[in-house]
Amino acid sequence: MKKSNPVLRKEIVKLEKAGRKEGARVYTKAAEELKKTDKNRVEVNISKLQRYAEEGDTLLVPGKVLGSGRLDKKVEVAAFQFSKKAKESIDEVGETMFIEDLVEKNPEGNQVKIMK
Repeated sequence: MKKSNPVLRKEIVKLEKAGRKEGARVYTKAAEELKKTDKNRVEVNISKLQRYAEEGDTLLVPGKVLGSGRLDKKVEVAAFQFSKKAKESIDEVGETMFIEDLVEKNPEGNQVKIMK
C-alpha cells in the first residue's frame, strides 16, 4: 500500500536505507511498523515508556507518543509524531527527536530500543 503522506514515505525510505547500509535491523523493523495502516500504527503512552525504559535508554517509537502518564527517567525518545503534552513531559527530563534525527545521530542503531 502506497502511503499518501510524503513525510511518512520519506521517513520509511530513510529507515530502510539505514537498515541496509549500516545493517541496522532496528531501523528495518521500524520501517515495517511505519508501513502499517493508520489504525494499526503504534501509539505509545508516556506511562509505557516509564514502565519499560531504563535511565539513559534511547527509544524509538515507530508511530506516535501520547501524553498519558508521567516520566521521571532521563531517556531519549525518537518518534514519527508526539502529542503536545507528550513532547513537553519528555523534554522536562529527557530529550525528544524525530526518527530522522536519530538516524543521523546514530546510523548504526546501536543501543536503540523499539517501543510498541
